Amino acid sequence: MPAAVIERLAPDERATGVSARAARDAVLTAAVDEARAAAVEVADVPTDVGEHLGTSAQADRLISHHFACTMRGYRGWHWIVTLARVPRGKVATVCEVDLLPSDESVLAPEWLPWDQRLEPGDIGPGDVLPFRADDPRLEPGFEKTGDPEIDDVAIGELALARARVLSPAGRDAAAQRWYNGDHGPTSRGSRASAQACGSCGFLELLQGSLGQVFGVCTNAWSPDDGTVVSMNHGCGAHSETDAPERPTDWPEPSAIIDEGAIEVVRTTPSVEPTPVEPVETKPVETGFDKLNQRSSVESKSSVEPVETKPADTTEAPPTP
Repeated sequence: MPAAVIERLAPDERATGVSARAARDAVLTAAVDEARAAAVEVADVPTDVGEHLGTSAQADRLISHHFACTMRGYRGWHWIVTLARVPRGKVATVCEVDLLPSDESVLAPEWLPWDQRLEPGDIGPGDVLPFRADDPRLEPGFEKTGDPEIDDVAIGELALARARVLSPAGRDAAAQRWYNGDHGPTSRGSRASAQACGSCGFLELLQGSLGQVFGVCTNAWSPDDGTVVSMNHGCGAHSETDAPERPTDWPEPSAIIDEGAIEVVRTTPSVEPTPVEPVETKPVETGFDKLNQRSSVESKSSVEPVETKPADTTEAPPTP
């Protein structure tokens, strides 16, 4: 297959080096029906091949017919059917059928290797990044000098004895990314906070030059807990702030009477009684009372007084 066949040409164009006489090949330019039949055979349904848009000359005795593509999602794409003939031949032969985009077509981005397509946040559990020996964010680690004082600081305190450590370019890139991110001073929560993280007791500063600008939040109530925040970041969980007292939004509740343990008694209105004067009454003498009085009189009159004599106190003479 000639390399010129896959060249993208618009209708009524011709490739470089093709003469105007070759572009007007009568046999090939007239074979519109043969070209359409070849495109319909490749398409899913015949209606996917639209109107004839023209021809383009690829080379001598090599003409491409262009048809509009009516498939959904393929706006601006063209069916291109390339025809050829032998010298002095009067029959067109189909070389290939292609569906190619035009300048108006929506195309996918240029292909990149997967290790170059990855972005922060794409790595999940079990994923592994390829090794990059020339990563500009890293530089070789510290090598022992033989001086105990220098080695103790570099290895014991700063942990620089790793194979590679963060380079100045990597440190600056991380600092800029953190400062411009959600944990910097421009976040929504930071703008609404009363005080900055620099005065919060829950901020643990980083080591090295990054500790001049950043620290780690250790407040469990903060939305930034366990993350790196800038000194001028802020949130509502600052250690030295307090929530203002606000009146309740609920209406004042009405009194509630618990009638479950109270017996409700319905009473009528009381009437003041009219005072009554006391009436003196005389005892009524009955026949029984008269009989009692008569019996007591008779008993008193029937009793006679009895005269008692004094006892003889003279002693009797003794018997001879």
